[in-house]
Amino acid sequence: MQNIRSKNTKMELKIRSLLHKKGLRFRIHTKLIGKPDIVFASKKAVVFLDSCFFHKCPYHYIQPKSNLKYWKPKIARNTARAKEVKKALRKQGWKVIRFWEHEVKKDAAKVVEKIITFVNE
Repeated sequence: MQNIRSKNTKMELKIRSLLHKKGLRFRIHTKLIGKPDIVFASKKAVVFLDSCFFHKCPYHYIQPKSNLKYWKPKIARNTARAKEVKKALRKQGWKVIRFWEHEVKKDAAKVVEKIITFVNE
């Protein structure tokens, strides 16, 4: 567990690097509810990059075989919190978009293009 990062994951660094190369400027590690991975404050838009395991991806999630007492409620709470955060941010006037880890791994450039389109809407 100690090797699991909550900030500056490989996925985040990759997307942030590509966004920066495209000329977009953003904030990270803000005090917003839910701790979005990327924040475009001037556009009131936030981006979350969700791990397939910790956020229970419908395509790639594999339930752990051990320590179910810990993992089942943890994963359930993560998914519930994601919904709560999205609702709270939208209520505050923020636009919210989420991407799965597998989407970033498959085609990071496509994710970046979606983010650019989303921010400029």
